[in-house]
Amino acid sequence: MGIKIGLESHVQLISKSKIFCSCKNPFALKEDPEPNTLTCPTCLGLPGAKPVANNYVIDSALKAALAFQSDVSDEMFFSRKGYFYPDQSKNFQITQYEAPLALNGKVELKMGSKSKLVRLRRLHLEEDPAKIIHIGGLSGKGVLIDYNRAGSPLIEIVTEPDFESPEEARVYIQKLESVLEYLGIYDPTAIGIIKTDANISMGGGERIEVKNITGSKDIEKALKYEIIRQKNLLKRGQKPERETRAWNPQLGVTQLLRTKEDEEEYGYITEPDLTKISFKKNQLDAIRKDLPELPDEKYNRFVKQFKLPGKVAESIVSEPDLAELFENVSKKTNPKLAGTWVSGYLKKTLNWHNLRFKDSGMNPEWIVSLLKMFQTGKLTDRGAEMTIRKMVEEKKPPEQIVKKHSLGKAKIDLDKVVKAIIEKNQQAVEDYKKGEDKALHFLIGLVMRETKGQADAVEIQKVLKKLVK
Repeated sequence: MGIKIGLESHVQLISKSKIFCSCKNPFALKEDPEPNTLTCPTCLGLPGAKPVANNYVIDSALKAALAFQSDVSDEMFFSRKGYFYPDQSKNFQITQYEAPLALNGKVELKMGSKSKLVRLRRLHLEEDPAKIIHIGGLSGKGVLIDYNRAGSPLIEIVTEPDFESPEEARVYIQKLESVLEYLGIYDPTAIGIIKTDANISMGGGERIEVKNITGSKDIEKALKYEIIRQKNLLKRGQKPERETRAWNPQLGVTQLLRTKEDEEEYGYITEPDLTKISFKKNQLDAIRKDLPELPDEKYNRFVKQFKLPGKVAESIVSEPDLAELFENVSKKTNPKLAGTWVSGYLKKTLNWHNLRFKDSGMNPEWIVSLLKMFQTGKLTDRGAEMTIRKMVEEKKPPEQIVKKHSLGKAKIDLDKVVKAIIEKNQQAVEDYKKGEDKALHFLIGLVMRETKGQADAVEIQKVLKKLVK
């Protein structure tokens, strides 16, 4: 049964002001402001108010278009998309329809050992509507409206129906987030997010739209649920009807919102209060020249220049600040060692605390010092891992952490400790003699526990091999 999935992703940009007025853009803030405090006559749609296009927002969209190798239009203009809903006080949304900013882009995905090309149909600019808060859920008794979000800048990126699985959709959203963060136009640590509408059809049937899915994990969950729902309908002899559904992350289900509209029903007209905008070659060349090294380029360079394993390089380049940290640290320590520790213990610890390195309060020099202590044998593998954990928690350099928590490599009579472990664990010793790796790891673990992690695992293994005969 063939599955076709296309995505429409709305990227909330981090410009200082909104797209058509000078009000603060809530997406660039770290915390939610009080409701209805970032508004003016323009973003509220009051009579007589006139929009003015934000040049910074347009340049941000051009960066994205060029990064995704799209064809930028010679000329673009805005349109009014008419619909009546509480989140649009002026009863239309300013967007682009007939003349979008760019067409025909592409995104290459890595799916294990395979790669997949996703075609982008269009990339255009529009304003975000207000935020609707449903009292008591979608079936509740009423709604509240927060107009802070009204008029905030969005890039909408529309793909062709090239996805054949929820997993591909998840990888695509992750790639989108990474590229846009490298461009400096999207910040996952700010209020702004990427919201995606997914269009899915099965077996050549009707297209179902699932709206307002946030994040890469939820796109996979929502599509998996919708595939199962549609399969069950088909098994019962029912055909899925064209409709718009909402993803409910709390319940893990999609819920009916309304029957699906056709584009003609929106009654698009050209926005009369905004002029047409032309793009010249020298303007695009200047923006293209100023683009940063993007994730795929950085990945290829890290693998070639530093001889990093693919998985390590992929993990590091997924976050710009982590990639910058690695480059700084690799200048002063062994690059392979730096790659292993930055992509492994450090990233795992930061993720545990829901932190990015740039917000962790740590200094790159601390990582350099830690790795030098490890290289010179002052710290065991376990001791270095514990030091990283405490560095993130206490925001102190490794020298202070090691001294405070006694994590340095101690002088231990390793032969004596290993002999005692061997005497008490004869069955494990016999299994080790038979070549069972699990028995070896078990014995090493016992010694590590006995020495409170202050003995080196490699040294323990050498002593075990020497004493077990």
